[in-house]
Amino acid sequence: MSQLRTLSATEIPSERLLLRKAHDADREGFIELFTDPEVQAYIGGPQPRSDVEQRFDAAGTANATTRPGNYVIADNTTNRLIGLLMLARRSNDRPGHVTEDGEELELGYVLRRSAWGAGFAFEAATVALRAAADELPDQPVLAVTQTANKRSLKLAARLGFRPISTFEEFDAEQTLCMAPLSMFRI
Repeated sequence: MSQLRTLSATEIPSERLLLRKAHDADREGFIELFTDPEVQAYIGGPQPRSDVEQRFDAAGTANATTRPGNYVIADNTTNRLIGLLMLARRSNDRPGHVTEDGEELELGYVLRRSAWGAGFAFEAATVALRAAADELPDQPVLAVTQTANKRSLKLAARLGFRPISTFEEFDAEQTLCMAPLSMFRI
């Protein structure tokens, strides 16, 4: 695991959302995320429900976001899980870097299908990146997605990320996008 700092906040509020750590009550939301074929189409495919249930039974739902920079995206009115957001270090042993040393911050997100199209991913990513820009020194932030995932590429562009290169990973072409963290400072 990287020794470089990442976002340390345990909760980050926005107008409609709360980025927070997982609770046991999030279990069904996690299961839906990992088993939905449309949600998982560009990130490895759906997992069998029994496997996901076993994993959460063994590790506990609350442990799903213990690593710094990993958050549940929750509706701030109902506190219901609508997705996940990760702003963590991209491992050196994976392809797709813009610095010689690697371990750049990487933004990732996934939403329940029922939350698609409402601007939640944009809102969650923006508030997380602004919090990181206030806490961390300027540095490149990556967004990596399958090139075939046009919706994710469109969101990355809307957030201000620019395509840098493509590479193969997980048997698919990936697009590496980058933005300087400083552009999210208010």
